[in-house]
This record gives sequence, structure tokens and C-alpha cells, in this order.
Amino acid sequence: MNEVKMNDDKILVSIQCLVYNHEPYLRQCLDGFVMQKTNFRFEAIVHDDASTDGSAAIIREYAEKYPDIIKPIYETENQYSKHDGSLTRIMNAACRGKYVAMCEGDDYWIDPLKLQKQVDFMESHPDYSMCFHRARIENEINKSDIFIHCSTIEDRDYTGDELFKTWTVPTASMVLRHEVFNYKNVADKRILYGDIILILRCAEYGKVRGMSSEMSVYRLQQSSATNNSTLNKYRIEAMPRFLDFIKENFSCVRKSTLRRIYSNSYFEIFKLNKDFSALWKSVEKSPSNVMCRILNFVIRKTVNN
Repeated sequence: MNEVKMNDDKILVSIQCLVYNHEPYLRQCLDGFVMQKTNFRFEAIVHDDASTDGSAAIIREYAEKYPDIIKPIYETENQYSKHDGSLTRIMNAACRGKYVAMCEGDDYWIDPLKLQKQVDFMESHPDYSMCFHRARIENEINKSDIFIHCSTIEDRDYTGDELFKTWTVPTASMVLRHEVFNYKNVADKRILYGDIILILRCAEYGKVRGMSSEMSVYRLQQSSATNNSTLNKYRIEAMPRFLDFIKENFSCVRKSTLRRIYSNSYFEIFKLNKDFSALWKSVEKSPSNVMCRILNFVIRKTVNN
């Protein structure tokens, strides 16, 4: 350990940990933080969003045991449900580090040198805005069509277009520069996935590096947002508006990529509604130069299926 750095009051890394009813998993998550071996100081901003289970009690226990690392925030009113950017503002204001690492309360880290390895890379590569790494998927629901492709991440640079197209980055693997939060810091009700917006900000702010080391676990569970049928129905129907937002704000995503995802999105809407008139109303709101391609794609795919 570098004693000079360890005794310095300056926090180099802030971990953002969002918690809501994560009691069965939270100890594993927090253990991943306190086991980190670094030659710099770091903190974990653990935000309990008015959980109704025992999550807050577990956070208090760890905050008392590790006061130099665990920095708790306890809400009496759920901030996420406001959808007004409150949660993001609270977390960003609490972080003091030059770098920000991410890990939600149901995921966890498995390498005690994770932070050290990623910070070493970022410190020696100032033109990079983020690095991320391979993760193991812990599938508790035996779902075969997992949408995040985090087990094949390679040691190389990734473009924003590639990351958006393949949905590659596991949240618990991200370490990014704090100033990225102020780059294109936009709030819009069309945003469906905050993680991908943050990733695209990084891709436009600087370079993004992948690492093949498996240093975290992405947990796919029955109660997760990715397995919530009501939420998924909303996201399917709202996806074209989200894509409009991406098109307006991020030049790193290619038009050809957007056209393909627009097409798949409208096909999913059709499968959901089984109504071409509803589909047509949705398509009418999209850019006219892709409307025909989308309808042709939907009709062709419907016939083939």
C-alpha cells in the first residue's frame, strides 16, 4: 500500500450503490466494497430509496462497522418513482471522487483488486472517459434470452454505436470520470434506460475501454426490472420515443443502427397490440425517411413468422 495516498484525505473513487428492497443480496454487495484492496481512498454512497424490507438496517450495520467507506443516504420517500431526476441529482451531489464506480444493491464484485486495476488504467490513460469489464451472469430465473452480453467482453476499445447496438456494459463493471456527469447532462421523460445514456455520454466525452477480466456478477432475478412484465410492456411501447431522444442527442450512434432498432421496436409493438392501425399511428411520428422501411420490415417479419 502507498501510505502517503492512503493517509491523504482526498477521495479518489466514489461508488454509487442504489438500493431498493435488496435485503437478500445486500450483504454480498457491500462485502464486495469493503474487501477492495487499494492504494487510494474510496467511498461507497449507499442510497436506500425508502425500502420496505430490512435493507436500511443492513446499511446501518455496515456504516457503523466501516464508517470510512460506507456513506449511507436514507430516504423516507421513494425518489426513483418521481421520474424527475431527483435520484440522479442526489447521488451525483454526494460523490466526491475523481472517478465514479457503479454497483446496484443486488449485484456484487468478486475481485478485491477490481477498483485498483480500473483506476490504474484510467490514471495512465487520461483520454479515456470510462472502462468496464466482463461479468458473470447469475441467472436465478433460467431465462434463456438474456439481453446483456457481458460474458464476452474483450480487452479493446469500444465505440458508442457498438455499445448501444449490443448492450454490452454491465452496470457493476463501470468506472468513469466524474466530470462525465456534467457532459450533456440532460433530463428527459423519454429516457427509459439511464445506464445506456451514461455510457453514450462517456463514448462522446472520451474513449471507452473494455477489460476481459471477470470482476463482478450481474444478477438476473424474478423481481428485477428486466423481468417485470408490466414495466416491459411500457418500455416496448415507449421505445420509439427513447430512440428519438438518442437520435437527437448522441451523434456517436449511427443512423443505420437506429433504423434497425426502430424497425425491431415497431415489430415488438405490433406483436404486443396485434393491431396495424396502432402501429401505423406510432410509425407516423417517426422520421418519414424510415417509415416505409419500418413497415416493410414489420410486414415481412410478420409473414415469415
